[in-house]
Amino acid sequence: MNKDMLLAHPWFGPFLAALIAVPLALLVHRVGGALLRRLTRGAPVLHTMLVKMQPAARALLPLVALQLVWQAAPDDLRFVNSVRHLNGLLLIAAATWLAVRAVNGIADGVLAKHPHDITDNLQARSVLTQTRVLARTAASMLLVAGASLMLMTFPGARQVGASLLASAGVIGIVAGLAAKPVFSNLIAGLQIALAQPIRMDDVLVVEGEWGRVEEITGTFVVLRIWDDRRLILPLSYFIEKPFQNWTRHNAQLLGSIFIHADYGMPLAPLREEAERIVKAAPEWDGRFFNLRVTDATERTMQIRVLCTAASSSLAFDLRCTVREGLIDFMQREYPQFLPRLRIEGEAPQREGAERDQVPAV
Repeated sequence: MNKDMLLAHPWFGPFLAALIAVPLALLVHRVGGALLRRLTRGAPVLHTMLVKMQPAARALLPLVALQLVWQAAPDDLRFVNSVRHLNGLLLIAAATWLAVRAVNGIADGVLAKHPHDITDNLQARSVLTQTRVLARTAASMLLVAGASLMLMTFPGARQVGASLLASAGVIGIVAGLAAKPVFSNLIAGLQIALAQPIRMDDVLVVEGEWGRVEEITGTFVVLRIWDDRRLILPLSYFIEKPFQNWTRHNAQLLGSIFIHADYGMPLAPLREEAERIVKAAPEWDGRFFNLRVTDATERTMQIRVLCTAASSSLAFDLRCTVREGLIDFMQREYPQFLPRLRIEGEAPQREGAERDQVPAV
């Protein structure tokens, strides 16, 4: 009797169809996924996208099969509309998840083709910045679209929207003012991705701080300062305010060192020592260096040394090496020509005698 009642139950047919549809959908996912991954091995971007989509597809295909089963069920079946609605919500959520995973998979595939952990990584950093910003923007838009579709399945939500339509002017002004930072950062993110005033791993000087771009999100940029602090700035900052980008076209930099010396300091030996120090420094990239007197005051002359390095960090180390080497050379060979205050009426001394005494600085 119980068996007959079970067979006669209105939900028996739909449940039986669901029990058959779900394993079939999982089988299609398994076989179809393996076949597609095999076919796309020669296309790294598509292959990465398919691998990334696999968990979401495993949830989506059974929900599609169940939705077909519930739609085929009689309309007068009890609770069938609620089951359809619930399954539809899950289906929209799974489809949104699948779309987001697909976008992230494409981004990962593109980044895998352009590794940025190499010496000459300018192009790779450009691709990295564009891909990450555009992928996050697209994922955010997909999430908003998915949430909107889910809300539109509720009749009550549509009624509330219709009732608020009369006051749309005031609400629109308030919403526009409240959402101004969000939309400003969204537009700034698209501008940064396309025009690329900054890229991942760029060296910037912002707000008087020197650091590297560590992360670019959909709303802010994380700048890693040289002492491991993090400076957080909104995306709109880099569109609206000036800043220094030391690696805009390449990472090479021209470093400058300034030293003050007495007018009696001979330049030829100082120039020879600067050449020796620069050429012996491993940080020098071999492109250029020189030594010139760039200024003269009533007390000292200003000597400038220019030298090049392959990156900002190497340029800083090279400047320190050259500065220390020249100071050591002057202290050792020409201490009498270090900067000093002259006292009026001081008797001039012979150069040979001055070498044996170090004047007060």
